[in-house]
Amino acid sequence: MATRDEYCSPLTSRYASKEMSYNFSDQKKFSTWRKLWLYLATAQKDLGLNITDEQLDEMKMNTDVIDFELAAAEEKKRRHDVMAHVHTFAACCPKAAPIIHLGATSCYVGDNTDLIVLRDAFKILLPKLTRCIDRLAKFAEEHKSLPTLGYTHFQPAQLTTVGKRACLWLSDLLMDLRNLSRMCGDLRFRGVKGTTGTQASFLALFDGDHSKVDELDQMVTEMAEFSSSSIVTGQTYSRKVDFDLMCTLASLGSSVHKICTDIRLLANKKEIEEPFESDQIGSSAMPYKRNPMRCERCCSLARHLMVIVNDPLHTASVQWLERTLDDSANRRICLPQAFLAADIILNTLQNIFEGMVVYPKVIEKHIKQELPFMVSENIIMGMVTAGANRQECHEHIRVLSQAAGDQVKRHGKENDLMDRIGSSSYFSPIHDKLDKLLDPSSFTGRAAEQVGRFLKEEVYPALAPYQDILEGRASINV
Repeated sequence: MATRDEYCSPLTSRYASKEMSYNFSDQKKFSTWRKLWLYLATAQKDLGLNITDEQLDEMKMNTDVIDFELAAAEEKKRRHDVMAHVHTFAACCPKAAPIIHLGATSCYVGDNTDLIVLRDAFKILLPKLTRCIDRLAKFAEEHKSLPTLGYTHFQPAQLTTVGKRACLWLSDLLMDLRNLSRMCGDLRFRGVKGTTGTQASFLALFDGDHSKVDELDQMVTEMAEFSSSSIVTGQTYSRKVDFDLMCTLASLGSSVHKICTDIRLLANKKEIEEPFESDQIGSSAMPYKRNPMRCERCCSLARHLMVIVNDPLHTASVQWLERTLDDSANRRICLPQAFLAADIILNTLQNIFEGMVVYPKVIEKHIKQELPFMVSENIIMGMVTAGANRQECHEHIRVLSQAAGDQVKRHGKENDLMDRIGSSSYFSPIHDKLDKLLDPSSFTGRAAEQVGRFLKEEVYPALAPYQDILEGRASINV
């Protein structure tokens, strides 16, 4: 652990969950290396190599007991991290020392451990994403019929509902759920492939018996709890895998950035706010402020998540022939950072959704300011039904609308278009219908029905496999 006079990543020291931090820890990494050495030796013994139960028991007893100081000293001497840990493991397993890492290359433990860690990282993210979807679905159901101004180009457009807008966010998150689930399920083990992927060393160990080499690969793959391994690899698994999974996370980042930007815009209009605690301070200089810091944090980290995808893209493109080592340092940085950022984002997003506040009276006020302009077409239709000429009616409304708009923009007054129409003798045939024409719920179309159908047909079925992990509220430390 870094001390106060050493740099420590804020992703782990400030934000990330304990489970995701542990998943990318040295303890998880190097204990998994030892488990992989144990899996390999166990399978080799079962297939006839001269390995004893005593050796396997010795390895098993020491998988989690790691002398990190000795490992650091060994690496400084040998300039090779895997061999440093081979010697460190052998130091506490003297009987098993001759058969540790037998026939393997560094990528046997390095790449296979990475794949285990990446798979487990997805398994940490998936429940968090489903909880976000669950909370937002409840919000959408609660507010499915609450009219609100819709916006195109961030200009007032036809009305929608608060719940329908939430379903636009849900739709994107459902795509992310499918993407993360697919990517997690598609990950394949590198397996037991040797130095350049030909399995030559293992073929020599088993005296040219190809079937035993295939069986060895399959046995270790199953021990690592993967359903399959890659049939062909170079020294490493294809670095396009890293790019694919990072694209999945970057796509999640874009969804969250859009959602939290929308909430920030609505917070500016005082229609919707993220949670704001009683002792929370919005500004050191302006005590009245209620800054959307949670949404801002999500946007900030999502931006990092969206751009970091360039690292594995470039890495995959320069893996010469069977491999180069210029992937190593880069991957140590970008892969953990991406999952840590995604973990923080989802935890914060769940916290936002669990405490999001809606202000119906403010929403109603904004509707009243804009609705008179939007109702003009309905007024024209009403007048035509009463026998008026459409073009004449259009001109009357145009003149009155311009005058009302002038009052709003130049003088900061309320929109008085309906008062003007109510005072005009030309529109007397529909004066008794004006209140009905101004009912916001008559302008939301099928928004409420769409929410109900979307939740029933798409959201709830997607959440069904995760019902036993939807409980638990999210909190943020700072």
